[in-house]
Amino acid sequence: MAKQNPSQYLYRFFHPIQVRFIETDQQGHVFFGHFLTYFDVALTEYLKAIDYSYDKFLEAGVDFYYVESLCQYRDRAFFDEILHVHARVGKIGNSSFTFEFSVFEPESQRFIANGHIVAVAVDPSTSTPTRAPDSFRQAVNQFEGSLDHIS
Repeated sequence: MAKQNPSQYLYRFFHPIQVRFIETDQQGHVFFGHFLTYFDVALTEYLKAIDYSYDKFLEAGVDFYYVESLCQYRDRAFFDEILHVHARVGKIGNSSFTFEFSVFEPESQRFIANGHIVAVAVDPSTSTPTRAPDSFRQAVNQFEGSLDHIS
């Protein structure tokens, strides 16, 4: 029985990724480390979808660094499969923000992986934490709807 991913319905955005042969390992499935790359690709596309690309962070005088990542593997993915990598901002604190991900294979509805990446907004000249831009908070709220935990 295929593992289902009920959390996919909590996301307003996904980015499709086709598994390339080079991303598979000797066991014939996607090498575990590639999922963080899939998360990063979906994160970049999510930022474009909310009309707040990386350049807008820089225009606001803020850069950001990834400080934590987590991936939980639920099932295997294979060469040439199309994966839907769902992405959203789950939380924005003062300087940190957490991107959440859920990956599934849409044809079979197999739940492949989930995880998160935590980023910290920094002053580009000093690399010290700074408040996440209000314009970013507004873009997330506008795209996701009113989220109480995004302040």
